[in-house]
Amino acid sequence: MDLDIKGRKAIVCASSEGLGKGCAIALAEAGCDVIVNARTAKTVEATVAEISAATGANVTGVAADVGTPEGQKAILNACPNPDILVNNNGGPPRKNFMELDRAAMVEGVVQNMITPVELIQAVADGMAERGFGRIVNITSLSVLMPIEGLDLSSGARAGLTAFLAGVRPLYAGRNVTMNNLLPGKMDTKRLRGGLEAGAKASGKSFDEVAQAQMDEIPAKRFGTAEEFGNTCAFLCSGYAGYITGQNILMDGGLFPHSF
Repeated sequence: MDLDIKGRKAIVCASSEGLGKGCAIALAEAGCDVIVNARTAKTVEATVAEISAATGANVTGVAADVGTPEGQKAILNACPNPDILVNNNGGPPRKNFMELDRAAMVEGVVQNMITPVELIQAVADGMAERGFGRIVNITSLSVLMPIEGLDLSSGARAGLTAFLAGVRPLYAGRNVTMNNLLPGKMDTKRLRGGLEAGAKASGKSFDEVAQAQMDEIPAKRFGTAEEFGNTCAFLCSGYAGYITGQNILMDGGLFPHSF
């Protein structure tokens, strides 16, 4: 399906692996010029080479920490007028809330709330002036359903969701949309790390722990970065201009709700 975004410029933050990489690949397949980002040059170079070879797209890498002003400046210097912004960043590690000190809490909020807001501040007006903009924020199922040990990540991402609820109406009339993608249990490095820790703590095998978690999901499997990326690409497409302010939950039916 032609998503009507060929030639558009897309920034995908934290996109060397996992869900961010899935989004970068899908946007490259749709014909976008894509900026990929990771903290180390070696990682960025490998990601650029892989996506370029697989898609034939124009892919540029920026080695920078998106959570810092310097990192954001480097990314925006590489693509000063993006049509698409996918906000993504690593979340705080799983930890009991009683173990969180002020510095850790501030860092978590900077990573998962302040950083995406700053990037949106930098690009939204330009998108509105050009009459096209797609902003997708990768948040989490934990915005809707508590996950033990991820209180800081959940709080920061929920804060971002609430913050943008008042911002998005300012831009919707100029074809700039803002939506959130909420991943559940996706087959990523972060999930596998949690499964390994669970296996070690319980004395069970990795496969046993993984299967037990999949059994809790109505879809009976973990999600993939590919299907997550394709959903992101559709939200960024020319056909999604009437979708804004939505929390798109991708969890295989894990979160029980009627509305």
